[in-house]
Amino acid sequence: MTDVRPPSRTRSRRALAVGIAAGALIAPLLAYGHAAATDTPRVDPPLRDAAASSGRFAGLGVGSPLNDDPTYTDITATEFSSLTPGNEMKWGTVEPVQGQFDWSGADEVVEFAQAHDQEVHGHTLVWHSQLPGWVENGQYEGELLDVMTEHVTTEASRYAGQVARWDVVNEPMNEDGTLRNSVFLQEIGESYIAEAFRAADAADPDAKLYINDYNTDGLGAKSDGLYDLVSSLLDQGVPIDGVGFQSHLIVGQVPGDMRENLQRFADLGLEVAVTELDVRIEMPADDAELAQQASDFGAVVDACTAVSACIGVTVWGFTDADSWIPGTFPGYGAAHPWDENYQTKPAHDAIRDAFLAAGTG
Repeated sequence: MTDVRPPSRTRSRRALAVGIAAGALIAPLLAYGHAAATDTPRVDPPLRDAAASSGRFAGLGVGSPLNDDPTYTDITATEFSSLTPGNEMKWGTVEPVQGQFDWSGADEVVEFAQAHDQEVHGHTLVWHSQLPGWVENGQYEGELLDVMTEHVTTEASRYAGQVARWDVVNEPMNEDGTLRNSVFLQEIGESYIAEAFRAADAADPDAKLYINDYNTDGLGAKSDGLYDLVSSLLDQGVPIDGVGFQSHLIVGQVPGDMRENLQRFADLGLEVAVTELDVRIEMPADDAELAQQASDFGAVVDACTAVSACIGVTVWGFTDADSWIPGTFPGYGAAHPWDENYQTKPAHDAIRDAFLAAGTG
């Protein structure tokens, strides 16, 4: 049986903001629930409202600038209740030179979210990739622990009270469940993870603090290693609040034990969230593959809503017109809920319907 532990943090935390009153959901949900019986046109709620009906958020990984394309901007503003900056808060972006900071991109995402009643999921404070050269190549002044602590403190302090959740440490695991041999592990040792969380907690005590990784969605060596790491952090009293599961998936390959895996982390007293969901297809995509993709998106949302501690699902980009997939996985694409013409795909409807089923059922 999974060891059940109390939450690792006893202080009060900011409640999940879904940006909509419960009463405002009643009309669209009733319209949704009774459309088939009355043959009246169904009024579909945006994803953020569908997610809110189940007490969760519908998130989007987004980049700046946000205002160049009115259609993109409108969908971002109306469909989602949480925004994750794709690159704008990463170390190489905000501190390209030691002690010199560029907050322009991050500020834009935060200000956009505030203007549209959305949460911000900060991404990411410590990661082995997209580091500035002066960190990656060891050209920093001082011990790396001090340098890392200063960076985390500076960034988390700047956005204190404006970020709901921080990915404090991103992708620390190898596929076999051991710790990745990053510059931080080499120079500081495995304690760098705990120290990063402590620094983030001191700088932004109201934010929820997450560890985030990929290929950890189902049971297996990597998720076992992550589970052991998180358990160890809790045993040490490290201020960790949640675990993010990226869920960069291939069509037809959603782990059948995803709910079970999310639940075991929740049983440690932590929040869990799906943080970077996409489902890629080998191109060209046909109707059968798009139908399977819709089933896959729905299955991931179902896994989340089956776990009470799973607080939301973030898609990593919403449109095939602006996708990271083809450049990273040649030959694959069509990974998002909207197509390249900003038209919703079956995947969009599957996400909406899964949230609504959890909220009304």
